[in-house]
Amino acid sequence: MAAHAPAREKRATTLEERARQALAEVLDPELDEPITDLGFVRSVEADGDHRLTVHLRLPTSFCAPNFAYLMASDAKDVLTALPGVGTVTVLLDDHHDSDLINRGLAADAGYRGTFGAEADNDLEELRLIFRRKAHAAAMERALTALLRQDASLTEERLHGIVLGDLPSTEATRALLQRREALGLGTSPSDPVMVDDHGLPYQAGEIPLRLRFARSVRLSIDGNAHFCRALLRTRYPDAAQDQSPRQEDSTLITPEKEHTP
Repeated sequence: MAAHAPAREKRATTLEERARQALAEVLDPELDEPITDLGFVRSVEADGDHRLTVHLRLPTSFCAPNFAYLMASDAKDVLTALPGVGTVTVLLDDHHDSDLINRGLAADAGYRGTFGAEADNDLEELRLIFRRKAHAAAMERALTALLRQDASLTEERLHGIVLGDLPSTEATRALLQRREALGLGTSPSDPVMVDDHGLPYQAGEIPLRLRFARSVRLSIDGNAHFCRALLRTRYPDAAQDQSPRQEDSTLITPEKEHTP
């Protein structure tokens, strides 16, 4: 997972604080950002019996039900795993499938048990698709930053770049985390430019593959900005719950790159 705001690194003392730290590890599968940063966590409450109640919210009432269920289910899983926690209740507010999703979560029915015949795709298959997209975006961020840093480096020469060549930055840490989530190698000697299965691309493929990865990253970044704005429009108080998004300098294509 990507590193989070300094506040999350402080030692949590209350159950609510511990719960929020745990929720910071839950990512929106499409936007590849913590749901806490996005402002999707509406409230966290703990009672004297160590029971947690969490309310989640989304930018629109018609956000994809499978994404909504995935986030809510992951939220319940990380909270249930906290030491000393009793009952965990996760509620999705103001969604067209809120009642259905909330019943399924309460019964631990699983994705197929919640949606029945409507669950046409396996949830883990969906998770894998978005993990691969997140990896492509992270790979592009790290390599584009390297290209901007080293004026002598060209796209073609990225074929020889290994993880150990990358600087110790947030972009590099995020890439390592995305690779780990996919079961890809994270050794300093492992090549950076690899496919979904960890196989290195041929030298001649690098420019095209990098451009494709950039299109994936731009799509993710654009959707993230859009969804943040939609959430603030729907819930004006959400602005105070959103962590400022670091503007990615790689949104600007390096001058030495050219469009084919």
